[in-house]
Amino acid sequence: MASSVRDGWALVGRQLLGQRWGIVAGVVAGLAWTAAKVSVPKLVQLAIDRGMEQGDQDAVVRYAGLIAVAALVAAAFTGLRRYSAFREARRAEAVLRDRLFAHLQRLHFAYHDGQQTGQLMSRANNDLQQIQNAVVLVPLTIANLATVLAVLVVLVLTDPVLTVLALGSLPLVNVLAKRFATTLHPTMVGVQQESAELSAVVEETVAGIRVVKGFAAEDTQARRLATEADDLYEVSMAGARIRSAYWPALELLPNVGLIMVLAYGGHQVIRGDLTLGSLVAFNAYVVLLVWPLRMLGWIVAMAQRAAASAQRVHEVLVTDPAVTDPANPTPLPASGGEVRFRGVRFGYAPGSAPVLDGFDLHVPAGQTIALVGATASGKSTVAKLLPRFYDVDDGSVLLDGIDVRGLELTELRRAVGLVFEETFLFSDTIAANIAFADPDAPPDSVVRAARLAGAHEFIGELPHGYDTEIGERGFSLSGGQRQRIAIARAILADPRVLILDDATSAVDPTKEHEIRDALTQVMANRTTIVIAHRPATIALADRVVLVAGGRIVADGTHAELLAASEAYREVLAAAAAREEQARHAALDGDPVAAVSEETAS
Repeated sequence: MASSVRDGWALVGRQLLGQRWGIVAGVVAGLAWTAAKVSVPKLVQLAIDRGMEQGDQDAVVRYAGLIAVAALVAAAFTGLRRYSAFREARRAEAVLRDRLFAHLQRLHFAYHDGQQTGQLMSRANNDLQQIQNAVVLVPLTIANLATVLAVLVVLVLTDPVLTVLALGSLPLVNVLAKRFATTLHPTMVGVQQESAELSAVVEETVAGIRVVKGFAAEDTQARRLATEADDLYEVSMAGARIRSAYWPALELLPNVGLIMVLAYGGHQVIRGDLTLGSLVAFNAYVVLLVWPLRMLGWIVAMAQRAAASAQRVHEVLVTDPAVTDPANPTPLPASGGEVRFRGVRFGYAPGSAPVLDGFDLHVPAGQTIALVGATASGKSTVAKLLPRFYDVDDGSVLLDGIDVRGLELTELRRAVGLVFEETFLFSDTIAANIAFADPDAPPDSVVRAARLAGAHEFIGELPHGYDTEIGERGFSLSGGQRQRIAIARAILADPRVLILDDATSAVDPTKEHEIRDALTQVMANRTTIVIAHRPATIALADRVVLVAGGRIVADGTHAELLAASEAYREVLAAAAAREEQARHAALDGDPVAAVSEETAS
């Protein structure tokens, strides 16, 4: 959903409203700082006019002491003001990051299918950092504005004509600042967008480094990165050119007033119309204005960048999840596992050809079936629709007689355990990965799940056993080891329906029998859907279903289909040929072919 800069400002405003008391504390500290700073020039004036001009040493000492007190007060409240500002800024960043992270987890699979991980990471890091920088400025900016107003009042009361000369350039400064902000905003949006594009290339390259190296595509990725880096450089330089055009004027104009004060005010002192102390104080006040006015351009730039970032964060937060809990969820019965697909039609993108079209399947509770089919026949889609990763376009998916759209998502996904073909493990211990669904699971349960998955033996050979830390995505382990841990993770969750999406594809055939023996125990009295292409794995099923063209074309036992279905024999033959080719490629040291075949399977 597209957002405007107004939406970005509204997001920041709502966040600040929620932290209003902390912001108020920072503002109060800033106002106390302002009072102390503004009093110093006046005390200097009195020290000159009532002390030095009158030859009163005691008055000079007294006013000097008051100036010291004012300086101490200003120093103390400077610390409080900055502490309050940074505390509230970090709090705003933390709250928004928590909101963004929680919302990203709630968003449906289709949303993540269409988003680059690097883009989302940029919004959760770079963009929130820009918002944090802007929130820091709120108490500081209010204190500076209070300083400007207080100084203006003092200057007008001292000498209106001198005030006009000192501040005559201020309207022009405001016009320039507004034009600066308007011109700079599109560039700041571009900087944030290009930064996200650059992050996306880096994230994809690091995450897919094995594919990059397997295809010797380092130069290709380097060129992609160089292109994105050049784009970021160009848009950043466009921003730099805008700043370089406006900053000199914003720096110069406040100092013009100081020159006018010295020229006209000096003449007034010589004529006796203005005391020397008043002129010194007036100059001090004008100097006190220079820094807040000079900050104006910087604050505008920071605010525009924050608005652009808040706009990008708002786009994520206002995206509604397409898959949500029903208003009145129906609870699952205490036990069961019956699965039924009724006339299911489903396509991943609106208007695209359906992956499943008229798909009907009934799996009684406790039965094990194998889904077999050619690549892109829709087998894995069946596995994604049952836990409601996506909603069907037509028809219905039922678990124990209840449409999955009527179930609470948490209950549904705890009832359906899924082991994906592409195994994902977290950078944590092996025990923590196995107990992912139940972090408080006792060690005995973790070991039992590992034994059932055929993982206990190799885990025991690792340096720290179950406490061994594995690298990102578990790539420090072999593909077969990763899959066995993933199976153990699903076993520990103890679902009523277990889905194995080609879960033994990365396991060496010589070791596959160990997992098959273990899975036989796990599948007992549990509804299990096995997506497989190896005959030995298919043989675990009570029943085999052949999928083609988005619907079931054959149904029976493995032996029955081998005897009666030519299409079934062709699918198994093609899968065996791919696996044999991948094995030879690996033995010949051809990583490109090995990766290609693994992807095809």
